Amino acid sequence: MIAAFDVDAQRTFTPLCPNELPVAGGADIATELNAQAALADYRIASKDAHSAHAKWVVDAPEKMLQSLPYADADLTWVRHAEPGTEGFELIPGLPDAAEYDFLVYKGVEAAMHPYGACYHDLNNRISTGVIEWLQCRDVDTVLVGGLALDFCVKTTALQLAEAGFRVYLNLAACRAISPQGAEQACNEMQAAGIILVQDAALMSAMLG
Repeated sequence: MIAAFDVDAQRTFTPLCPNELPVAGGADIATELNAQAALADYRIASKDAHSAHAKWVVDAPEKMLQSLPYADADLTWVRHAEPGTEGFELIPGLPDAAEYDFLVYKGVEAAMHPYGACYHDLNNRISTGVIEWLQCRDVDTVLVGGLALDFCVKTTALQLAEAGFRVYLNLAACRAISPQGAEQACNEMQAAGIILVQDAALMSAMLG
């Protein structure tokens, strides 16, 4: 069985929400995410769902990426992806949330800011349930895309690979915060055995 995973493909990570965490081209990946979903038996998604009282929030972009003393929130970020705001919503062109087979809401706790969608904490201790859900449905292959490549997508893919899934990363279905971050993320994923694919068409050919 195959699952397609839309990781944090939310407006908060696109120029549609310029005051949050806009990633260049972030709103342009829906077509590729839909194409890879057509290759899968299940379609799942994760969404950042951050509290308005999150302890890691700073009021200006220049204050971001500073270290924090909390065990499960390592860096500061501007406010983003709060439920009820535009940034929380999925990017245009994706299905409604209710149409997915499984949803992960992460980062709900005010003192926690996970990147990967498989665990609520940075130490990979508290499961979100998605790994177990996939295992119960005999999924052995996961097709991954989303935002942003160098943070949440990379971490989710690594967590899935560590759990024993065969993971394909669709580069055309991702955008990164920086070219340097993208390169480092791709190197880490390849070292973990994750298969990097240029687009869903090539992914289809590889899957047979």
